[in-house]
Amino acid sequence: MKYDRTKKLFGVETFNKFQETKLILLGVGGVGSFALDALYNTGITNITIVDFDTYEESNMNRQLGSVGNIGRVKVDALKEKYPNVRAINIKITPEWIDEFDFSSYDYILDAIDDIKPKVHLIQRHYKKIITTSGGAKRIDPSKIEYKSIWDTYNDPFIRKIRTELKQKGFKKKFKVIFSSENPICIEKGSFEGVTGSFGLMMASVTIQKLLNKMKK
Repeated sequence: MKYDRTKKLFGVETFNKFQETKLILLGVGGVGSFALDALYNTGITNITIVDFDTYEESNMNRQLGSVGNIGRVKVDALKEKYPNVRAINIKITPEWIDEFDFSSYDYILDAIDDIKPKVHLIQRHYKKIITTSGGAKRIDPSKIEYKSIWDTYNDPFIRKIRTELKQKGFKKKFKVIFSSENPICIEKGSFEGVTGSFGLMMASVTIQKLLNKMKK
C-alpha cells in the first residue's frame, strides 16, 4: 500500500498533516533533487520547484532526473516524475525574491548555489528557510552537520555567505546544512554519496521542523 511505511513511522494523523504542507524548493540540482525525491515520497507533494537550468551530461553523476533528459529544462523533466509539483522555470535573483510571494509556504528550501540571491533570501526570509551548502569536493557524508552559520568551518561556500551576511549587518540566529570535511580538490568534482546526502539531510531537517511545529 502506498505510504504504508510512512504512516507506520509517523502515524496517520501526522501523515495527513504532511499532505497539507506547502513547500517551495529553490534549486533542483545535485542537492535539491534528492530533497525533492525524499519529501515527495514521504507524502509532501505540494511543492513548488524553481530552477532555470537544463540538464547536461556533466550532471549525470549526481542529479536525479538527469538520465534520459539531457538538454531538457530541469523543472519540466522533474514535473513529469513528480506530477503534483508546481514548476517555475526562472533564474533566481534578488529581484525575483523581492517580487515573489512566499507567504503561503510553510518552509522555503534553499539549495541555491549563487551567493547573491542566497544571501538576499536569508536576509529577507531567515525565519522559515532551510538552507544548505553545496556538496562538491567532498567524499564523506558523515561530516554533514546542521548548525549555526556562525559556527561553521571548513566550508568555503558557507564562509562566503557568512562574510556577506556580516557585511550587510545580519546578526540573527540562523542554522545551515554544511560539511566540516576539508575540500579534497580545487575544481567542482562531486560524488553523489555526498551531494545526495546533503539533499537527504535537507529533507530530514524539513520533516523534523514540521514535527516540532505540529507539537506547538
